[in-house]
Amino acid sequence: MSRYFEDIRLGEQIEIGSHLFTAPDIIAFARQYDPQPFHIDPELAAQSHFGGLIASGWHTASIWSKLYVNYQIKQAKERNIPQQGTRPRFGPSPGFRELKWLAPVRAGDTVSFKSRVVEKIELQSRPNWGLLVSRNEGVNQNNYCVFSFLGQVFVARKPK
Repeated sequence: MSRYFEDIRLGEQIEIGSHLFTAPDIIAFARQYDPQPFHIDPELAAQSHFGGLIASGWHTASIWSKLYVNYQIKQAKERNIPQQGTRPRFGPSPGFRELKWLAPVRAGDTVSFKSRVVEKIELQSRPNWGLLVSRNEGVNQNNYCVFSFLGQVFVARKPK
């Protein structure tokens, strides 16, 4: 049984998973994608305004993406939904808004990610699709929000 735009409730929230950020992973990601000293060199990071090694914000965002896709695939398998790896039937995303890295993610931090539906927009220009807007957050082990953004995605409407 597939879920459609009409089946999704405002305020609906999912827990998409947690991730432990380790120093080797932080350094490996940053060496490849964001080679700033406070991401790749613990000694230089200790002298920075961060006072130690921190994960790239893009690393945090990438982990959110990986966990989100894995969550959707798991849900689809549990519901025996044949599809392209998502539940409900998502179309493309027109982008995101309000991306914020609110606090450093340090080696040893475990960040738990969630997504909550904050807006549903019926599209006149695309009657077969609705636009779903979700607040996505990452919270560390101290219950402090370290990452946040509004994501947008097209979701299939029920056939008429």
